[in-house]
Amino acid sequence: MPAVLTTENYQRAAVALGCSLAAIRAVAEVEAPRGGFDDDGDPRTLFEGHIFHALTGGAFGVSHPTLSYPRWTKNFYGRNAFEEKERLRKAQRLNFEAACKAASWGKFQVLGKNFVAAGFASIEDFVAAMKESEARHLDAFCAFIRSEGLADELQRQDWAGFARRYNGPRYAENQYDTKMAAAFAKWSTH
Repeated sequence: MPAVLTTENYQRAAVALGCSLAAIRAVAEVEAPRGGFDDDGDPRTLFEGHIFHALTGGAFGVSHPTLSYPRWTKNFYGRNAFEEKERLRKAQRLNFEAACKAASWGKFQVLGKNFVAAGFASIEDFVAAMKESEARHLDAFCAFIRSEGLADELQRQDWAGFARRYNGPRYAENQYDTKMAAAFAKWSTH
């Protein structure tokens, strides 16, 4: 099993982003409550068919409607990590690069299409790093936060502002902001 984050990893990231350790732990807890890797040692992923659809120009919308669809929906998500991994693998067989870009990866669920903002030269380099360790997940998260100018939201604990930009405009449907606020409150007492 790949290495998991230590308190020192979180502290280093908090200093780099100028926010509290509790803020980073809150994001990690909400994004991947079961950790950055599944039981098989693969990075935890969530494949987003609407992003795959956009990246492939809808080329697989008719032939593979549970993998490629025009609007976001949870209807086709896997019921567990294994099913999610299988969805990603099926999409990778159709278009490897687009599938990797259409999945969120690891402990912080950084979306593959953001690989450059996360500090990588290629999607292949990003995926390889996501397979290494949760420390690499944290590095990608920190690079993405700096690149997208999101550190100030973490510093202020502006969870709605953070979730809007990190999780997308429909963040409230999954209560990302309230979940992160609750997780932050919990970690602030540790």
